[in-house]
Amino acid sequence: MEAAAAAAKKRRFGRSTGKGSLGSDGLDHISCLPEAILGEIISLLPTKDAARTQAVSRRWRPLWRSTPLNLDVDSLSTQERKRTMFVSRILASHPGPARRLSLPFFRLRDRYAKLDGWLRSPALADLQELDFSYDIEDEEALYPLPPSALRFAPTLRVVELRTCHFPNGMAPALHFPRLARLTLYRVTISEDTLHGLLSRCSALENLLLVGNFGIRRLRINSPFLRSLGFSASSWEGYRDANFQEVVIEDAPCLERLMPLYPNHGPATIRVIAAPKLEVLGVLSDGISQLHLGTTFFQKMIAVNLTTSIRTVKVLVLDSNGPNLDVVVDFLKCFPCLERLYVVSRPHKVIKNIRSYDPLHPIECMELHLRKVVIRYYEGKRPDVDFAKFFVLNAKVLREMDFCSPSNRNLKWQDNQHRRLSLENKASQVAQFTFKTTSRTRNELTRNRHTHELSMSDPFDFSSCLCSSCRFFFQL
Repeated sequence: MEAAAAAAKKRRFGRSTGKGSLGSDGLDHISCLPEAILGEIISLLPTKDAARTQAVSRRWRPLWRSTPLNLDVDSLSTQERKRTMFVSRILASHPGPARRLSLPFFRLRDRYAKLDGWLRSPALADLQELDFSYDIEDEEALYPLPPSALRFAPTLRVVELRTCHFPNGMAPALHFPRLARLTLYRVTISEDTLHGLLSRCSALENLLLVGNFGIRRLRINSPFLRSLGFSASSWEGYRDANFQEVVIEDAPCLERLMPLYPNHGPATIRVIAAPKLEVLGVLSDGISQLHLGTTFFQKMIAVNLTTSIRTVKVLVLDSNGPNLDVVVDFLKCFPCLERLYVVSRPHKVIKNIRSYDPLHPIECMELHLRKVVIRYYEGKRPDVDFAKFFVLNAKVLREMDFCSPSNRNLKWQDNQHRRLSLENKASQVAQFTFKTTSRTRNELTRNRHTHELSMSDPFDFSSCLCSSCRFFFQL
């Protein structure tokens, strides 16, 4: 009886102090952690859950206010009125500093002053990450980014701005010494302002520009930039008026050059100095001129192949046909290529009758090319002839994926096995996989992995394919 009373007292003590029985062994292991670790856990929680930790116990009560604020407005409520109320309360009760502010699709209406007040709040001091966009309700109206949003320039590490007008007048005074990642999506910004902004981002590693207005020519001179993804606007009325050219003048650390929607522009890409370039694509005939050093392609056709780039390991081509002659010229340009993705566009019938000349070998086919992916493979004669070139001649090939937009039966599989001459493969370790994939043609151009520098191949979506949508055979 006395033992039961002692246990009950212990449980009551635990509830009041945060040191009692929560685990199966009767110990609250989380509350026993140092406050610094608890604070880090709280700062990573969704905003609403982080604030609720104050109710756990007396020990937890002050932790939320003592940890950097992670304010994700969209997660607070599905109702706009409640979200607005919660933001005001949080900023009034949290003393700061802040780690992240995510304010997506904000409905401006008559609340510009309120938005400006939020951004001036002391709770957002030392902000590190800013994600901001407007909900565009009137295409003709002006949606300016409040200048108060740029007061965080000295501390910001990550910035994502969408669907807003950048305050051009402030650019000369802005310096972003810590900014490592910048995304601008459908932002109106002048060309001079953008270049001035980039020149003051001394630590920038990732830059993503999609569908912005006011930029005709992008010049890159950046000492630390590692990844550049870009596309012109696809909206009617803007396609010919914006973003005509990208020039990589000096980018000593650039590893990725990614024209995400090449058929939308820009029409000209010039790479003058990018000695560490490893990932290139998507390239298509939507790019009228592609200059790689002194090598020149015009609408995917090689005009001058005087320069070979040995650093490129991953290449993505959107090829009409697919056209084997076009692809082989790119293989010659990149002799150390390891991974090739080809998006097949069967709009034009191409006779892929080119044979491999062992007296004039292609270096990557002999020594380096380990993976080939053909997307939208339909198994017709041009597809088969194109694929056989790699099956029969890629000597170190390990994987070759045939991605079809629709399910294929066993009879079709057996027919492809015979037509592709897989039993005569040049690489004895090669595995050939047939997959059913998305019907959406722009799947490879999704920019979700553009900033993921930990991924050596940002176009590898193999882990994203549902196992129920795969069928394959291996030799």
